[in-house]
Amino acid sequence: MTNTSTQTNTKQISFNDFKNEVLNDYKIARISRECSLLGRREVLTGKAKFGIFGDGKEVPQLALAKAFQNGDFRSGYYRDQTFMMAIGELDAQQFFAGLYAHTDITIEPMSAGRQMGGHFATHSINEDGSWKNLMQQKNSSADISPTAGQMPRLLGLAQASKIYKNVKGLEKHTKFSNQGKEVAWGTIGNASTSEGIFFETINAAGVMQVPMVMSVWDDEYGISVHAKYQTTKESISEILKGFQKENDTNGYEIFVVNGWDYVQLVDTYNKASQIAREKHIPVLIHVKELTQPQGHSTSGSHERYKSKERLQWEQDFDCIAKMREWILGFELEGANGETLKFVESEEELIAIDKNAKKEVSAAKRNAWNAFIGEIKNEVTEAASILDKIAAKSSNGTFITKLKNDLISIAEPIRKDVLSTARKALRYVKDENLNEKIELQNFIKSSIHDAYDKYSSHLISETEDSALNIPEVSPVYGENSEAVDARVIMRDNFDALLTKHPEVLVFGEDAGKIGDVNQGLEGLQEKHGELRVSDTGIREATILGQGIGMAMRGLRPIAEIQYLDYLLYALQIMSDDLATLRYRSYGKQKAPLIIRTRGHRLEGIWHSGSPMGGIIHNVRGIHVLVPRNMTKAAGFYNTLLQGDDPALIVECLNGYRLKEQLPSNLGEYTTPIGVVETIKEGTDITVVSYGSTLRLVEEAGKELAQVGINIEIVDAQSLLPFDINHDTVKSVAKTNRLLVVDEDVPGGASAYLLQEIVENQDAYQYLDSKPATLTAKAHRPAYGTDGDYFSKPSTEDIFEKIYEIMHEADPNRFKPLY
Repeated sequence: MTNTSTQTNTKQISFNDFKNEVLNDYKIARISRECSLLGRREVLTGKAKFGIFGDGKEVPQLALAKAFQNGDFRSGYYRDQTFMMAIGELDAQQFFAGLYAHTDITIEPMSAGRQMGGHFATHSINEDGSWKNLMQQKNSSADISPTAGQMPRLLGLAQASKIYKNVKGLEKHTKFSNQGKEVAWGTIGNASTSEGIFFETINAAGVMQVPMVMSVWDDEYGISVHAKYQTTKESISEILKGFQKENDTNGYEIFVVNGWDYVQLVDTYNKASQIAREKHIPVLIHVKELTQPQGHSTSGSHERYKSKERLQWEQDFDCIAKMREWILGFELEGANGETLKFVESEEELIAIDKNAKKEVSAAKRNAWNAFIGEIKNEVTEAASILDKIAAKSSNGTFITKLKNDLISIAEPIRKDVLSTARKALRYVKDENLNEKIELQNFIKSSIHDAYDKYSSHLISETEDSALNIPEVSPVYGENSEAVDARVIMRDNFDALLTKHPEVLVFGEDAGKIGDVNQGLEGLQEKHGELRVSDTGIREATILGQGIGMAMRGLRPIAEIQYLDYLLYALQIMSDDLATLRYRSYGKQKAPLIIRTRGHRLEGIWHSGSPMGGIIHNVRGIHVLVPRNMTKAAGFYNTLLQGDDPALIVECLNGYRLKEQLPSNLGEYTTPIGVVETIKEGTDITVVSYGSTLRLVEEAGKELAQVGINIEIVDAQSLLPFDINHDTVKSVAKTNRLLVVDEDVPGGASAYLLQEIVENQDAYQYLDSKPATLTAKAHRPAYGTDGDYFSKPSTEDIFEKIYEIMHEADPNRFKPLY
């Protein structure tokens, strides 16, 4: 090497500074490697549950870190520990705290033990739920394990820079962007590039031309499977050559570099940073000839599937070993003719190696002592209580044995403590002891504390929670006109886009034609292509765009054309969006709004009601099912005042129905988690939602003709459902319950029945068996008859309710059949 131009951001520095930087990089690499080696041992000895480490990837991650600037975002995978150490967001003790799953966020800042080690995140949110200044820190979006699952989010993180650069009105959002100069950096293992969402994201970023740099760490294997079974031509850069940007085309700049070549890696990452940052051209960096010294994970040994020749090559081309060779062999002639070296002898590197071992060993010991110390304190407290109870209880011998078994556990976990206490309580259930109260309080306190450690932050617990937004009713003037309901949606979106420059709407057909139902008619022309935009047919990355942009302070509304198509993106919703706040212990958020339409569609592929599958997979996302467009528009207004993600399912067959046009568009709100009684009745409570609700209303009119007066409750919100427990009040009045739903049997109707009968204790008021009326188990055949014979019809609802009333009063309601 003959110059120092490859240093951070290509700035010229003195040789001494250059030397110190290189040796510091080597030190970080050695510390990271020692963490991997010692971490594996901690798993195999049982102190940690599972381990997956970044050994073999250290040097390219050092190079990435040099190009990474404040305001940038990483969206990576579980081998990037060296990068996190290099940017100053992870130290060795925190690494081991994550491995042990320490539940204190101040000690284990990545996830408070909620994710296995190797999953990294920085904190985007203050304690009160407000945004930190993301431009004053280096940012890592919270990792997920599903392979390639980080890709869609990466697209949105990059797109945010494009939006901040080009959309007027966002100039004051300086805590999120500096005129769009931030780069989103992705990392992935070479085998995971076989996943469809990798290609979907690569294609989308190439089309959109966003500042994204994608690093592929290539060690030739995916667990035990060689690249020849993973990738055509065994090379991701070869098969993506068609994406290479040419004159007057969109596309990528593509670099290929060896993962052990420190000099070329630093040079490559600086070039990539400059291209993406200044030109908003995406870059693919194929980092090849990497190794995996300990194999894929602690679940097995790579000696089982790698040849002796391959294993020897991995030793010879280990990236740290090659960096060490380069450091030892480096010589440069100085300005005065002197020979400049990084080290005078190998002893200097040996000293770094030894210090790294000592530092990591001490960090491991401190992390373990901090982790186990908390639990042993709980053991001591529990043992003291059990001793006092044993001294007075007639079952003292058994309680003492429980205590002795507990204190004999060398490395206890919290389960051991609480399980022992709860078993001991059984022995004194019939005894009246003051110590029994102390034990009960200990158990209750432990369970209460466990909520914060293991269950908190599924949804927002801040003052900005959407559940805290008060209801504001629509206002109607004397001359309010009845319009097609789509007009309410269109004009409400117009009001929101005008009021909030950070709001964007995008999806298939959402732009030029104003969506397939004209709910965005004319809004692209008025607000611009970046704020109301079309996308390709690629649902997973539409969701990813929304997640990434929401993580950077924008308020995206991602449109999935029909509810059925949501299944393409369900993995991203479930594994990434729904878990983000939870898995980061409330330190990151993505208040994305997902817009779609469904209910009462024709055909197998447009049946529109897989609600049970959705609500059971997306806990952490509000799922809202408004019965009309006025209610739907109110939900959008509510959500934009809150900080949680949500899915809104509009009624496809409701856009052309007439509704009164409110005068306070963009202002009125529909409360989340609140049911609405839309018809009072005395004989039976009927709960439904969406388009099926209209069939219930029609059946209600027909039932009234035979003397049956039903009360109709609109669920409105499935996640959460009825936080005020108003449904049980209706059941207490009518003493009967029917849930009507167009999902399959056991789907959303079963969920609602559990919520009402079990969680709201409605069982105690029932005089008849609670019932559900659902669609058939299959999807509907095409056409109106398919809908009629597959899903609940007005006649089905009439006859189901009549049957319940016949059972209650057979003399009054004679059997129909």
